Amino acid sequence: MGVVAVVTGVSRYLGGMVADLLVGQPGVDRVIGVDVIPPPAPLTAEFVRADIRNPVLGRIMEDAGVDTVVHMGVIATPRQAGGRSVMKDINVIGTMQLLAACQRSESVRHLVVKSTAAVYGSGPRDPALVTEDVPPRHPPTSGWAKDSAEVEDYVRAFGRRRSDVHITTLRFANIVGPGMRTGMTSYLTMPVVPTVLGFDPRLQFVHEDDAIDVTLKAVVQRSRGTYNIAGDGVVLLSQAVHAMNRIMLPVPVSTLSFVGRSLARGAWADFSRDQIRYLTYGRALDTSAAADNLGFWPRFGSHEALASLASAVHAHG
Repeated sequence: MGVVAVVTGVSRYLGGMVADLLVGQPGVDRVIGVDVIPPPAPLTAEFVRADIRNPVLGRIMEDAGVDTVVHMGVIATPRQAGGRSVMKDINVIGTMQLLAACQRSESVRHLVVKSTAAVYGSGPRDPALVTEDVPPRHPPTSGWAKDSAEVEDYVRAFGRRRSDVHITTLRFANIVGPGMRTGMTSYLTMPVVPTVLGFDPRLQFVHEDDAIDVTLKAVVQRSRGTYNIAGDGVVLLSQAVHAMNRIMLPVPVSTLSFVGRSLARGAWADFSRDQIRYLTYGRALDTSAAADNLGFWPRFGSHEALASLASAVHAHG
């Protein structure tokens, strides 16, 4: 029999695309998309309206004989969830409940988790290229990054309890593209982009198509391990702002949060403590493990991925 997969978070762009494209992959027999709200457009995959915090998900998995779980349901911005407390509840408690369902299921043999490179944090003592096996020197303390670090802790604990399950954790750099709306895309599309005075950090980007491709590859290959995923090369923040045809406003780091929130006016842009550290020191990832072990080479470099976002923004005014 082929793969029977559950994909969480399908009401958002990336999760929905992964679920739909999994349907056409060789060796995949059935794909069930799960989310608490229906997706904006009908899925090719089956859709089940369910909350991953609810035990009903375990029954769905058991009845369908699910062997692969693709967890795309970690929310990156409080506005998506309706507030920070709800966001944390969905991200952390939801993941705990999902892993509990996987723990009870005898059929589950593979778990793919969408994570973020933000789990490394950012700071002046970071190496030039961050590898997967180096403990974070500046671990995140709040928001989505901290949620993702907790999610990874729970996933590792699950792996110790169920050593028979192959676990793939994908730590993505900033995912951008015509279909993506994130805190970083919101920040870069502000008419005036506040930056930290005296700093020009290195950034990396992943095109949305590459993010989808590597997730599909991880599912079909039933791979195991933790992998950094980023487009080749780095983009300085000043270059990114210029590519978006925006105005850069350098301000002292102590005022960036206030200035940023004032200029954002309710947009998704993130000016948390960890994000400000990222906008100060940046981060660059070593992606050789993904190339060597997954056989994944992104089609778009960081500059090309950012250019696709800029082209879409300029086309839509």
